[in-house]
Parts: sequence; C-alpha cells; structure tokens
Amino acid sequence: MKRRYFAFIFMLFIFSCSIALPQTADELVKQGDALIEKFDDQGALQKYQQADKLSPNNWDILWRISRAYVNIANHMPDNTSEQKDAQLAEYQKAFEVADRSVKLAPDQSVTYLRRAIANGKIALFKGVFSVGGVVNAGREDCEKAIKLGNGGNYIQAIAHYVLARTNAKVSEKSKILRWPLGLAWADNETAIVEYNKAIALYPNFRMFYLDLARSLIRENEYAKAREMLNKVLSSPKQEEDDDRRITEAKELLTEISNK
Repeated sequence: MKRRYFAFIFMLFIFSCSIALPQTADELVKQGDALIEKFDDQGALQKYQQADKLSPNNWDILWRISRAYVNIANHMPDNTSEQKDAQLAEYQKAFEVADRSVKLAPDQSVTYLRRAIANGKIALFKGVFSVGGVVNAGREDCEKAIKLGNGGNYIQAIAHYVLARTNAKVSEKSKILRWPLGLAWADNETAIVEYNKAIALYPNFRMFYLDLARSLIRENEYAKAREMLNKVLSSPKQEEDDDRRITEAKELLTEISNK
C-alpha cells in the first residue's frame, strides 16, 4: 500500500510540474521583444496584445504595439488601392495606440517618438504637403522626446533621426511653396546636423549613414557622402531592411563616382 501511495504522489507531482503556469505580462513582453529581434513583427504583436489584456493601459506595452503595427505596415503590399487602404489602416492603428501611450506616460521620450513615427508614416502616405498639421505634430513630438532625454541612447538617436528625415523630406520643396503650409522651418542643413547627432549617439547603424549621405549629396558634399555610404557597407545588419540599404548605398556610390 505504501509503495502504491508514494507512486501515486510521485506521478501527481510529475503531472503538476508539466502543467504550464500562466504567463505574466512582463514575460509576454520579453517574448515579443525577442521576436522583434528576429524580425517576426506579427508574432511580436500577438505577444504584446496578450500582455495588453493582462495589463491594460500600460504605456510600456502600448508603444511596443504601435511599433509592431508600423513594422508590419512597412512590409505590406501596396500595389492596389485596397492594399494601400489596408496599409494606411495599420499606420492609423499605430498612431492611435501611440497616442494612448503618450497620454498615459507624458514624461517618456519613447511614447512621443512612436507617435511621431506613426504620424510620419501617415504623412508620407497621404502626401507631406497635403497634411502640414500632421507633419508639424510629428516634429513637435520629436522635439519633445529629445527634450525629455530619457529612454537611452537608441531612443534619443532615433528621435534625432526622425527629426532629421522630416527636415530632409519637407525641404525638398521650395521654402516659398512651403510657407503657406506652415512648413517653412524645414532645412536640409538642419537635417545633416540631426543625422550627425543620431550617429554620435548610436553609431554603425546603416539607416543613419544612408540618409545622411543623401542629404550630403544635395549639398554637393560628395567626399563626405562617399564616406557615409562606405560606412553603410561596413556596418552590421540590425534591421530587416538593411540588405536593401546595402544595395541602395552601392547604387549611390556608382552615381557619384565621378563627382
């Protein structure tokens, strides 16, 4: 009888150990972050959404959901009007979630940064010069993120980068034409300054070097542009689109080879 009793207790212990314990929100966030590193944005989104159910109105989860929506939308097909509408809907979801995170944590740089990124995607989608208010709001969010100065070097670097790219994109059109839209502030030289700040905070990031090179080419600073493009080629892969950036850098190096 004792042997049977102890055998039963042992089997019960083994069975109880095999039952998976409920995951916490923190554990799900960590799993989502790991999937982001593997460029599995859809899988990450699912983990973050599960975490959101366990810990609703958590700004640290919401900005991650916004990031996942943007990443997913960036790689959606956009050949038909239906596909474009679906892509825009994802960017708008990203903005709405980021906006909630800002309201929950108005003292955190990352919340403003994610809202600025989502806003920027919407502006590019609709046409920067048709949504001046959206562009200005994105600029203000970047400046707020930089002013708060928290979140670490990566967050601050991305904030400077987004501000730089906004200046670069908007300044492609003549200032006279931008003035009535409230976008006369944009300047390519400011973009170069901001790109360099981003690089100082977070070097060896292909995206920073490539876009800085584009702005330098606009200023006819070809030697510096070549230096940045070669850094694109030598920097490690960190993002899903980094292979494409290698191709673009090589194409630009060819274009300016005799300049």
